[in-house]
Amino acid sequence: MNGVHDMGGMDGFGKVEAEKDEPPFHEKWEGRVMAMQRSMGYAGAWHIDDGRYAQETLPPRTYLAASYYWRWALGMEKNLLERGLVGEDEFKAGRSLRAGKKLARRLTKEVVDGGMTRMSFFRQQQGPARFKPGDRVRTVNINPLTHTRLPRYARDKVGTVELIHGCHAYPDSVASGRGDDPQWLYTVVFDGREIWGPDTDPTLTISIDAFEPYLEPA
Repeated sequence: MNGVHDMGGMDGFGKVEAEKDEPPFHEKWEGRVMAMQRSMGYAGAWHIDDGRYAQETLPPRTYLAASYYWRWALGMEKNLLERGLVGEDEFKAGRSLRAGKKLARRLTKEVVDGGMTRMSFFRQQQGPARFKPGDRVRTVNINPLTHTRLPRYARDKVGTVELIHGCHAYPDSVASGRGDDPQWLYTVVFDGREIWGPDTDPTLTISIDAFEPYLEPA
């Protein structure tokens, strides 16, 4: 979807200020939010793209004012409410008021101690890849109302396929409740001037990972 979260190429937000020796978490609650998000993903409560989409649908003023992990927390709250896993009354009470719903998997101490790894999004191919390394492609010009991983700055741009990463769950379908809908995933390289205009450093190139539905032959 088009929203304030898609900030690439937008003016007025200033440069990215890197924090020297930045810690993984600035407050203890941030680590707890990450642990809860990972736990809900492991338990099968929702997909990673559902988590992204929940944050994207936050009101712009809320999104811009919130810190990174506070957006995670707000997105998680939306997913919990929408899936009936927690009620508004329970959020207000700060505790459970009824028995919880059973999820697909149970997170145990043994699972955590064994090391939780990120799940694979690789899926069995449904047909041959449409493109190969070296092919010139143009990204589609879309403005979906739902989730997409094609950023606005890279739409309707011409680039070259560099790599093929196999078939993966398609985020646009997953976050819209249409299942995995496996699609080929490519790394596409663009000349910086194609993305940012003629005044861009001529030595600059930009790479994005693009799913096949985002691409057409150039």
